[in-house]
Amino acid sequence: MPEGPELFRVARRIQRALGRAPLIEARCAFDAVDRRLVGRVGGPPPRVTTLGKALMLVFDDGARVYTHNQLYGRWMFSAPDRRPDTARQLRLVLSTEQRSALLYSASEIEWVEPGATHPFLDRVGLDVLSSDASVETIAQWIGRAGFRRRQLGHLLLDQGFLAGVGNYLRSEILFMACLSPGHRPMDLDDHRLEALAEAVHTLMWRSVETGGITNDPDRAEALKRSGWARRDYRHYVFSRADQACFACDGVIEKVEVSGRRLYRCPRCQPPP
Repeated sequence: MPEGPELFRVARRIQRALGRAPLIEARCAFDAVDRRLVGRVGGPPPRVTTLGKALMLVFDDGARVYTHNQLYGRWMFSAPDRRPDTARQLRLVLSTEQRSALLYSASEIEWVEPGATHPFLDRVGLDVLSSDASVETIAQWIGRAGFRRRQLGHLLLDQGFLAGVGNYLRSEILFMACLSPGHRPMDLDDHRLEALAEAVHTLMWRSVETGGITNDPDRAEALKRSGWARRDYRHYVFSRADQACFACDGVIEKVEVSGRRLYRCPRCQPPP
């Protein structure tokens, strides 16, 4: 399942593809959404935004189409009179005279009336990307009472905490902040809390701009030029079990936390 930065990049592509030209086609494979989309033809396309791992199409009157790719959903793009060569099932179409944005295989597509709530939107936490939250705002959010006693190895996968953080970002954030999965926000002084917030902000935006590379940009580029495979230079620790830590030459280990694999450097990330 794509994490927040990957979906944020998709949202940018959809927005660029549609621009502000009038819609010439708007339809959905799900009748409840399709009936409402039909009336949008001839009007401006929606604004495209993300909230964690959900993507929303927001029309000028506040009506929204909520979509969640889950494991198999995928956005594709084409000329309005053509369709990609794929065996996937087409679920949602938005077209202008210049371009079509097409959602395939997604199972969660819902219409949300202006001012109405949605279960996912009600429980989702801070989205660093869509809100453009500052490091200070992130630090204040992490320090909230409801999060203070929970271990970060579990907390970082909770979409009610930091929306859009998934498995690779969890490992990378903890490494950059020099924290173990067992640390809790209440264990952190102001300096370490700010370091955690800085890691969240830096890595989420770095992943957006680099297409998923979280390693130090200069190091990643040097390793790429040296012939390293992307899987080996892409991250600080994630998916690098038994390899040398870039910071201390210690051996990266793989553990399981919240039923998901987590990678860490025991030297750089000692327990609390």
